[in-house]
Amino acid sequence: MDKKILHIAVDLLSRREHSSKEIYQKLALRGYEQIDVAPVIDYLLEKNYLSHERFAESVFRNRVSRGYGWRYIKNELNQKGIDSIQISELNNNQEIDWYIQVELAYNKRFDSSADLDQKDKAKRVRFLQYRGFSTDEIMSLF
Repeated sequence: MDKKILHIAVDLLSRREHSSKEIYQKLALRGYEQIDVAPVIDYLLEKNYLSHERFAESVFRNRVSRGYGWRYIKNELNQKGIDSIQISELNNNQEIDWYIQVELAYNKRFDSSADLDQKDKAKRVRFLQYRGFSTDEIMSLF
């Protein structure tokens, strides 16, 4: 195992949680080969310096606090290399009322004017869909 790669990876992890896919990508950008990085990733996972559970929970908390819905969070975690089993466990372990979250995101972005025309309503629905809320959650607002 290359100590230089290990030090870079630990330095990256000291700033924030990362997935192993992100660590691979960041080290590849610095010119390191995957065959050299793999033992470092295994070591970090073994010593619990790198944890997919902590990373997923961190991303989850951050995105919920910024007004994103479950679909957005799930897609982002999937893109960052977290497997679907861990993602579903994360959703089951959290006690989030997504109907309240969609209302908070809506109220933060828009004023609560009662008279909306179809164009404004469609714009607001698209915004909430982009944020990762389901149609059922969105329609509960209107």
